[in-house]
Amino acid sequence: MNWDENSEDWPNAEFSSFVDVRPYRWFVQDAGTGPLVLLIHGAGGSCHSWRAVFTDLSKDHRVIAVDLPGQGFTKADRKSRLSLDFMSADIISLLRHMKVIPKAIIGHSAGAAIAFRMALDWPSLKSTRLVAINGALENFEGVAGVLFPTMAKLLALNPLTASVFSKTASRPATVHKLITGTGSDIGPDGLDFYQRLISDRDHVDGTLSMMANWSLTKLRRQLPHLEQETLFLAGKKDGAVPTDVSDEAARRVKNGKFVMLDDLGHLMHEEDPDRCTALIRSHIDAA
Repeated sequence: MNWDENSEDWPNAEFSSFVDVRPYRWFVQDAGTGPLVLLIHGAGGSCHSWRAVFTDLSKDHRVIAVDLPGQGFTKADRKSRLSLDFMSADIISLLRHMKVIPKAIIGHSAGAAIAFRMALDWPSLKSTRLVAINGALENFEGVAGVLFPTMAKLLALNPLTASVFSKTASRPATVHKLITGTGSDIGPDGLDFYQRLISDRDHVDGTLSMMANWSLTKLRRQLPHLEQETLFLAGKKDGAVPTDVSDEAARRVKNGKFVMLDDLGHLMHEEDPDRCTALIRSHIDAA
């Protein structure tokens, strides 16, 4: 994504900057004062998905949101690092560079897996509270567990794949179908931001590379060792991640709480940010 071409109307543009911490030039949004909250979006998304949550929480917290490597405005030349372990380690390096330790980390979908990996790997996060919004915490089962990552790797290796996908899938009707397929209604403005992302070859390439390198096997095995207070929010209408994934994970971690929202889908924090932020606040400010 080209920041100069999008900065005029991108959500929270006034709080945006680039931070150089190897191996990336990170796109970071940083606003507010108070206890620090880190927001991590899911695969194929960007900081924009937190736009309303970011604004609300920054009234009485310092809030940092990052674009994951290879997605949004954080470019990634080294596609081999777009795995769960590497991405988590690289975000920890970014936070260390910024000299901050989050009081809370909120992760959506695959961003929840990154938050959990960070919490398990970085002792400084021992007392950090976690929130997983429709957390993508389960590998594909059976043959799909081998076939889908392999397909993603083959697609990511083909330089034409991202270009073709971004041209065909970025049509308004296709974007609308993709988003509504997640069980969420995010309105025309929300659809416009996703259309811009999907239209960008580098963003699509980064997302495919992340899928190709993704594995949750180790994380799932280590979930019982996750000691942080963790809130799992699941939308009953989620068309991307079954709600029982969050329910099961909440039972496996040491201090998990599961909350179902019957009328929301995968992008619940964009559908109803006020309700989601209220639930987040009640959890992260309880300490």
